[in-house]
Formats: sequence, C-alpha cells, structure tokens
Amino acid sequence: MNTFLKRVLILLSLIALGLFLYSTFIENIFVQRLSPKDTVEFKLNDLKLEVFYNRPYRKEREIFGALVPFNQVWRTGANEATTFETNKPLQVNGMPLAKGKYTLWTVPKDSTWNVIFNSKQYSWGVNAEMKPMWDPNYDALNIEVPVQKLNNHVEQFTIAFDNSTDNLFLTMAWDDVKVAVPLK
Repeated sequence: MNTFLKRVLILLSLIALGLFLYSTFIENIFVQRLSPKDTVEFKLNDLKLEVFYNRPYRKEREIFGALVPFNQVWRTGANEATTFETNKPLQVNGMPLAKGKYTLWTVPKDSTWNVIFNSKQYSWGVNAEMKPMWDPNYDALNIEVPVQKLNNHVEQFTIAFDNSTDNLFLTMAWDDVKVAVPLK
C-alpha cells in the first residue's frame, strides 16, 4: 500500500474517532433523554407552523405551582429553549405576530398563563443558576390565555396544533392543565 493511501486511512480513522468521541461525550446521542425532543408541524395551504420543544414527564410530581412555579417565566418544556416558527404573519389572540422564528416562554398562573413570543434565539432554556435565559427586551408579543382544568392527567408535556373546529389553536397541556392560544 502506498504512503498516500496510508495517510488517507489514518486521517479518516482520526475523523471517525473524533466524531465518535464528540457524539458520546458532548451530545450523548447514545443515552436516552429524560425529556425527549419533539417537533410539531401544522400546514394548511401555504401556511406552515412549527414548534420544537423538549417533553418532560410528570412522574407523579406536582407540576404547576411546585416544579414549575406560578408567576415566574418558564422555558415551556425542558432543556433547549422552545421555538415557534411561522412562514406567514399571524394574529395571535387578536394581536399581530410577524413571520419568523421565536422562542416561546410562558408565565403559568392559577387561572391564566402569559404566553410570550420572543425574537431572540437562545441555545438553552436556563442558565447555570437554573434561571430562564429569557430577555424581555426581545419580546415580540405577550398575551394572556385562560387555563382549562383537565379531568385526566397528561403524563408528558405536550404541545400541539388543534384545528378541529376550523379555529386554529396552539395548545399546551401537562398534568391537569391545558392552555389554548388562538391563531389566525
């Protein structure tokens, strides 16, 4: 075998080893996440909406007012900041929201939630002190929606689009709570 082929094989081996070490120790792709990633999409005609988020489990814990404190900004899921993307301008609860990509933050309360669309992109949802990385200077929209109490518990935090009544809603449900954000 000539020296050129040996060098190419050594280089490819080093690249493969580097990728393996990165994926094992940095990204942990071989370990099941406690709060798995998920993406939900809604498409209708030329409208496309997408939400990326992480889905924590309830695990018999008290969620709202305990694990997720009332009256404090929540990253709306776990791990990375939750993102909401629209390819068209929208009306969110009657307020205008320009097309673009936003991070989605919430302030859960007992009977209402504030839902915040923030134009800044954050790599993670919280900082080293476990405080939300949210910067209110980048808020594009802040609305208040009522809480719906559910009869059954939702085990895993779930974000979805609901168009079942020809009215489009962005819904978020966990434990015995659901909120629905009207979209047009």
